[in-house]
Amino acid sequence: MTLNTLRTVLFLVFSTVITTVGFASEDNKDQEKEGFNAKEMIMHHVKDAHEFHVFDWNEKPVTIALPIILYTDNGLTVFMSSEFHHDDSGHHIVKKDGQKFVKFHEKIYQLNADANEVAFDDEHHPTNASMPLDFSITRNVFMMWVSVLVLLSIFILSARRYKKTEDNVPTGIAGFIEPLIVFVRDDIAKPMIGDHKYKKYMPFLLTIFFFIWVNNIFGLIPILNGANVSGNIAFTLTLAVFTFIVVNVSGNKNYWKHIFWMPGVPIPMKIFLMPIEIVGMFVKPISLMIRLFANITAGHIIILALMSLIFIFETIAVAPVSVAFSLFIGLIEIVVTAIQAYIFTVLSALYIGMATEEAHH
Repeated sequence: MTLNTLRTVLFLVFSTVITTVGFASEDNKDQEKEGFNAKEMIMHHVKDAHEFHVFDWNEKPVTIALPIILYTDNGLTVFMSSEFHHDDSGHHIVKKDGQKFVKFHEKIYQLNADANEVAFDDEHHPTNASMPLDFSITRNVFMMWVSVLVLLSIFILSARRYKKTEDNVPTGIAGFIEPLIVFVRDDIAKPMIGDHKYKKYMPFLLTIFFFIWVNNIFGLIPILNGANVSGNIAFTLTLAVFTFIVVNVSGNKNYWKHIFWMPGVPIPMKIFLMPIEIVGMFVKPISLMIRLFANITAGHIIILALMSLIFIFETIAVAPVSVAFSLFIGLIEIVVTAIQAYIFTVLSALYIGMATEEAHH
């Protein structure tokens, strides 16, 4: 059984348990208010946020505030997330420049001018507030910047190491980075794209490989408390769009001919295959987007679900099993961080190779 298969089975099992318990708690209003809501806790940790929750001290959260940048009818409004006083229920109102803002489920709303509190409909959606354009520095955005700085530091230091050595023998950090670069070149770029065309795509392939890998590693660090960049669909969508652009800009005459007028088949079949190939152009990046997002998110949900079992069954007897399985899944996740970066990179290289392949006669 492969790692991904094992993770998928565990994800399905524990998501079923958590969902069942979550629905049961929704039927019991007292339990929903006072008891442990596993589904709410898991979703709170998986999704993005406007601050870093470090720990609780005397039943009060200790957080690292991040800047909130909103664009409204009055222009830009900037303040720190700490002004919401850790309130995510929409009750605490922040007044700035004659405007009133509330935070509800990690979304910031602007109250109507005559409103002093948030009103909700039957589905608990705000009815007297609108959502301004949110350019805030969330924890995922902040960690992406950190990963960029880390990668720049690593590669600048590695380049300096080569300048200091006359025989080009890598030392220090360069000795760790060079095998990885050679691996991407010899085991991904050359086989998928070809010996004559791979060089101009190496910067792109190296960037997505290291960028995804580093952000996946950051997502496993407990102190970052859910800065799960690769588990954000917007992040994986952006990477997939870049791959889509590179593939189709690089596509040669043979590539477009196979899409719009498949050679070597009867004309009725050409007409039949053309819409399928056009759809396939968009299915490829969508598969990249969903694969990375789903695999990284599933790993985090499994670990949180395992730990939630202690509070769901309300017994310490479950703790050894939950902790043991959580450590086991955590070890798997360390491997998966590199595997998912590899898969995204190798499939991107494969699609580029298909788009640049010359016609065979």
